[in-house]
Amino acid sequence: MRIAEDFDRSAFGRWVNSPAGRVFRVGAGTAFLVAGFRGRRTRAGQASIAWGVLPLSAGALDWCYISAALGGPLRGRGCRAL
Repeated sequence: MRIAEDFDRSAFGRWVNSPAGRVFRVGAGTAFLVAGFRGRRTRAGQASIAWGVLPLSAGALDWCYISAALGGPLRGRGCRAL
């Protein structure tokens, strides 16, 4: 869990789990979805839709997939507590 704690304490980890980071993730996810739906008949458009779900869900649900992948908490609240 040491790697996850280091990430959660880093400047990027603190920012991505802040309210501004959540707004950014929702905005980025929405942008990927919009771009994907515009080009939905292409593979790039379909990939954009699939990718857009990750930041959108992370921002909307206050999840941090990076922390979870490193062995830390999934919930943003848990990341901010460290």
